[in-house]
Amino acid sequence: MVSLTRQESFIFKYTLSATSAVVAESVTYPLDLTKTRLQIQGEKGHHSMGHSLSHSAQHRGMIATTVGIAKEEGVRKLWQGVTPALYRHIVYSGSRMSFYEMLRENVFKKDSDGTFSVWKATLSGLLAGAAGQFLSSPADLVKVQMQMEGRRRLEGKPRRVKNTAHAFRKILSESGVRGLWTGWVPNVQRAALVNLGDLATYDTVKHTILSKTNLQDNYITHTLSSACSGVIAALMGTPADVVKTRIMNQPTKDGKGLLYSGSVDCLVKTVRQEGFLAIYKGLLPIWARMAPWSLVFWLTYEEIRKLSGTSSF
Repeated sequence: MVSLTRQESFIFKYTLSATSAVVAESVTYPLDLTKTRLQIQGEKGHHSMGHSLSHSAQHRGMIATTVGIAKEEGVRKLWQGVTPALYRHIVYSGSRMSFYEMLRENVFKKDSDGTFSVWKATLSGLLAGAAGQFLSSPADLVKVQMQMEGRRRLEGKPRRVKNTAHAFRKILSESGVRGLWTGWVPNVQRAALVNLGDLATYDTVKHTILSKTNLQDNYITHTLSSACSGVIAALMGTPADVVKTRIMNQPTKDGKGLLYSGSVDCLVKTVRQEGFLAIYKGLLPIWARMAPWSLVFWLTYEEIRKLSGTSSF
């Protein structure tokens, strides 16, 4: 039997949340790959002479993109980049969940009636998401670059990265340690907004349901809470996610991006060249992924907390 101190410790809860995230990421990863490909569609390259996709390939929808990847590159390519994605979630989800609970229990603290105010949950979600994403940004950068390799080959471009280790080495050799945090600003902005939607919404909805209805702290309540958190997280995070993906995928020279000077420049150019709705490219697959990801994650997380004897989230 695990001691109470260990059950409630940062490391123990970190391990539980990281494990739950690995399960959720593995199950829903193809939707993340589809989302990344959709967000790059329509982007004006640095030099497109001689290498371009057909018009039909450039503007596919969510389902057509997924099917196209499976047909043109192979079904296994739907999991291309999953290794750094799992590395990222071990750091990101482990950190964000643990930081959020630490802020909730030790910094902002619950109100006298046992509830956690919406403003406290919102601020805690923002801070926890930003901190977790900053720590995991290098793995996210490698994941995005590996996800685009299949499309680069179809365009006739040379292979950029071979595997996770090669991608890390290449970035370090070309841009140094700082290069591993390319795109970290929009990355952190996105994570802060997503976690505002995910953690704050889940926490608030769950405890509202428990206090205002006769539903118990079980899978029904967890399912309803995760459904709400997935929708809000997708709406909050998609614009920053588009910017993050484009900045991370752009070609670089001497460690500097050739297409965008920063997140604001990327946002302005994207809206100017492709219209306002371009910043919501990939919203459907982001939501379609966040909904099952959130469901799998929260159900797994709450269940293993219960099985390990740790208090409910």
